Order: sequence, then structure tokens, then C-alpha cells
Amino acid sequence: MCGIAGVISFHKQADCISYDLLKRMSDVLKHRGPDSEGQWISNDYRCGLAFRRLAIIDLSEAANQPMNSFDGRFSIVFNGEIYNHALIRKELEAKGYQYKSKSDTESILNGFIAYGPEILNKMLGMWGLAIWDNEKRELFAARDRIGIKPLYYYYKDGIFIFSSEIKAILRHPIVVGQLNLNELTNYLNYGTSIRNTLFSDIHKLPAGHFLKLNTNGLEVHQYWSAIDKIESYTELSPTEIQIELLNKLRTSIKDRMMSDVPFGVFLSGGIDSSLNVALMSELMTRPVDTFTVGFKELEKYNELQYARQIAKLYNTNHHEILIDHNDAQPILDELVWHEDEPNADPVCVPLYFLSKLTRESGTIVIQVGEGSDEQFCGYPWMLRDYKFERSYFRYFSSLPKAIKVLIYKSIKPALQGLNQYMMLDYLRRGAYSNELYWGGSSIFPPVELNVLLTKNYHYLREIPSFEASEIHRKILEQKRDSDYLQRILFTELSWRLPELLLMRIDKIGMAHSIEARVPFLDHRIVEFSMTIPDKIKVADKKTTKIILKKAVESILPKEIIYRPKQGFWAPVNEWLRNHWFAFAKDTILSSELMRMEIFNRNYIEKLFADHKSSKSNNGYKLFTLLTLSLWYKRYF
Repeated sequence: MCGIAGVISFHKQADCISYDLLKRMSDVLKHRGPDSEGQWISNDYRCGLAFRRLAIIDLSEAANQPMNSFDGRFSIVFNGEIYNHALIRKELEAKGYQYKSKSDTESILNGFIAYGPEILNKMLGMWGLAIWDNEKRELFAARDRIGIKPLYYYYKDGIFIFSSEIKAILRHPIVVGQLNLNELTNYLNYGTSIRNTLFSDIHKLPAGHFLKLNTNGLEVHQYWSAIDKIESYTELSPTEIQIELLNKLRTSIKDRMMSDVPFGVFLSGGIDSSLNVALMSELMTRPVDTFTVGFKELEKYNELQYARQIAKLYNTNHHEILIDHNDAQPILDELVWHEDEPNADPVCVPLYFLSKLTRESGTIVIQVGEGSDEQFCGYPWMLRDYKFERSYFRYFSSLPKAIKVLIYKSIKPALQGLNQYMMLDYLRRGAYSNELYWGGSSIFPPVELNVLLTKNYHYLREIPSFEASEIHRKILEQKRDSDYLQRILFTELSWRLPELLLMRIDKIGMAHSIEARVPFLDHRIVEFSMTIPDKIKVADKKTTKIILKKAVESILPKEIIYRPKQGFWAPVNEWLRNHWFAFAKDTILSSELMRMEIFNRNYIEKLFADHKSSKSNNGYKLFTLLTLSLWYKRYF
């Protein structure tokens, strides 16, 4: 796990690429790679690469980057891990390729020389990488299938700049940081940017895509999708599916235990993290190191008793940290710095302290449970919307448009008066033939954006709706006969998972120089899970993740498997109602964003007043605005 950056210029500008500049770009990524650094510039000064290393595999200097091929034609920087690199190496050595290290980086480099972009389909793991061809004067860059690792780029006037984090791109003097208004409402609705970043002219390479850059321009191609290889549903029985799932998970966890440094597990006591511990314990001769975070004064948010139960059952080397509002508030500014873009998920707060505890214990690699819910219908809102689409929404959508719009407009004043914006937006979606399912959360849906934004910015309110339509169009384009549950899961896998959940794990973990690995997101598991018919995946329409729960009944205690889903969260409702209230209100209302008259001050004051009086729980919305305000102040 590392930090990479680079500059490619097809103009002869003396100050566009220099060792001093590349070092400044890599220095700002030091947290991603405290063990070593490197810079490289091609002889013609068309390409410069920079690197910060967190040594995980082959700790020797031979594995340092940027790394050049033996003939000097190709140069690579790579962030991530390739778990099957030894097998790729064996195949390449049989073809006559030479090695000077034991690193996975060298297998990618030789693999690209041998196979070109096809090497991506041979690789098992996570990556953001860039390879420069000195002969063709061409850059190849790629992001892993699921989007576990980030890769950002700027491309304008013949200058291409890329990095693992946006802050390194901003170090280049040609880049001027400006707010990208076209992503603002995506953040306010989804809690993260979607198509591009919140910085004008800075883009994110989507998961499962690669790009090629040369004198002819930039091309971006998709090489993998969660749905594109599915020809039919699996014909396995529910019992056979459960057995296959467990086999694939065991293989995935075993693959991700590849490390030359200490590793452990983030343990919440839920089914996913507990399964990580259970299956790792089968493969280890020493206790698993486990790490848990809790809250000092708000016990209802804690899952400590379940984490302790699993730790005791599997005799783990268990570590805990407890935090409160006094611990959390001072790190909010540091959070937005490390996140690059505002991330509206309050889990970022406890995750920061959990990552800090892990690194301080001497553990550098951590297994996490992300990705299970998105494949096996693990969130209650998935079941709710799946059932709703098959009943009331389908009936309402079939009505003549004039009648639907009349119903919507008639009910609108009453629902607005009750602050029922989510319910109102569902009606709006049906009335105007929008897609029902947009993803895990709609913090400020379009009907509420209409109130939150001033009139000059109302034109931005329909952008989230457009993004939802695009993702549904994309899945139907790739698999026209996909069922609605596949569309729900594809939506989660396409943006909320990579751009919100995985980015919080990457950025906050790397803030403390730890590498997070995600066994549930082995692409072989994802491809298999998407073939499970909805009648099996949601056989019990009241129980989330039923097929996985059945699969692990012989491994985990039933009180862990079937306990009510609590979720990893932070008590922002309580903190913003009490201890953080004045700080948050002053930060938001004095923000430059308010001076720009983007937001309706009266409505934000109403959100605070209703929250303070407990008329509404607006903590999530206020945290979204607070994070945005702190981010804007830090970066602009």
C-alpha cells in the first residue's frame, strides 16, 4: 500500500516536470508511505513519476518504486496488493522474464509487457497503477475492479497529472483548486461525489476502468463490471450456494493473509467482521489481533459486548478504544484533509481512532468487512425498496402521468410541513418516471434541495436524479433481463461502495499508514453473488443477508448471526444536539459557502432549531453540511 503521483506533459514547459516538484507531490503523501520515497523523470522530460512506500511485501530496497523494466522502456508506480503475484511470476519466468525483487510490482510490470491491458484480468487484488511506455510515449493507468484503491487525475492543455490523493495534484502550480458545483448536489444527496470530484477539472478514474494517454489524447475504457459476465442465474440449490460461498470466502481470506508485516481484523461483533475472525483463526497458529472502538457515554451505539464475545470465543489478542465528543471534535479538520473530498459518513470519526489504535499496536495490515451488505441485501432499506418497487411503486408508476403529478402536488404541502422529504421524493420519483432506487441514503433529496438551495442554484437539484437514471440505464445496457434486486445491488456496488465506503477505509486507514484488505470484495465472490436469484437471496423478506447467515450457522453463534443489525455508526445526533451544537452552527453559517449565497440560511437555521428541540433528528444532515463547510475552509 503506497502513494503514487505523476506528471505527463506533451508541451516543452521547463517547470512542468522537475524532481523538486515531484518530491513536493510525494511529500504530501508521506502518510501513505512512510518507509521510503522515489522520483523518476524520463530522458525527454515527458513523464515524471513519484512514489511513497508502505512496505508490505518484499521489504528490501529492490522493491522500491518507481520501478523500471530491465530494458528501460517501461516505468511503473503502483499502489495496492496483488495476492496472486507469485503465480503470475511463475508463468512469466517460464516465458523468460527476469526478476530482481520478490515484489508484486515487478509481476505487474512484466505482466504488462507480456500481455498489455489483459494483465488486469489476470490480477487478483486491489490497485491504482500507472505505467509509462518510453518508446510509445504513452501512459497506461488503471483502478481495480471494485474501486478499493483510488486514482485521481487532472487533464488540461496537454498536461496530465495523477495521484492516489487529490492533495498531491493540487501541489502542481498549474492546478487551481475551484469548487465543482456540478458535483455539489451529488454530495448533498449521496454523501459523496459520483461522476467527478468536488474540485473542478480533477476527475476520478472509475472502478473497473483503465485509461490510455498519448499525443492523440485520452481514452478511458471499462474492463470489468459486476454484471457483464453474468449469462444466467446459478442453478445451484440454496445449500450448494451456501457451501460455495464459504469456500470462496475461505480462499479469499487466505489469499489476503499474504504479508511480511503484522496483520489483524477490525472487529465490530457483526456477522461480517466476526466471520473474518473465525476464518482467519482456522488458518493461523497464533491468536488473531482484533480492534474495536466504542463510545464512553452513549452505550446504545456500542457493539462492544458482541466484539468481546467473538474475541473470547476465538481467543484473539483484543484491543479496544473508547471515545467521546471531546475526543472527536478536534480531529474533524484533520479528517477533511485526509479525505480529500468531504465524506458525509459519520463513521469516519470512530474509524479514525480505530485506525490510530491499530497502527500504535504495531499492526500494519487489517482485514475489514466492507462489501458483504452490498452483495447479499444486508441493509434494511434494500429489502424495503425491493418490496416497495414490486408493489405500491409499480402500481403508482403505471397510472397516467397527469394523475400521478396531481397526486404528488396535492400531497406535497402536507409532507413538506411534516418534514417528510424522503417520502415526498419517492412520490416525485414515481410521478415523473424517475428510478425508485438511488442507493443507500438520500440525505438531501431533490425536493429538499429545492428548499436548501437558493433560487440561483435550483438548476443543480436534478443532478442526483440524472445519476440514478444513468446507473440503471447502464445495468440494463449490460444485462437487459436483470431483475430489480440485481439493479439495487449493482447501484450500491457502482458508487456508494467505492466512492463513499471504500474511500473512507482507504483515506482514513492510510492517514495512519495502515493497509485495509476487503475479503468480501474478491471479484470472484462478487461475480458469483450476482448470479444468485432474488428468490434465494431474499427468500425471507424480513431477514437481511439471509443466504450468508444460513451459510455461517455452523461457524458463528446464532446470537451473533441473527441479532438485530445495529451498524457501525457515530452518535452525531446527540453530539450535534448538545456538545457540538454551537460549534457546528457557527461553522456552517459563517462559511464562505453561505457568503456565496448557495444555501438558504433560514432553512439551515430551521434544521438546527428542530434538531435542538428534538422535533426532528437532523444530525446526519447537519454533519453533512458541517463536513462540507470544514472541507471548503481547509482547501479553498
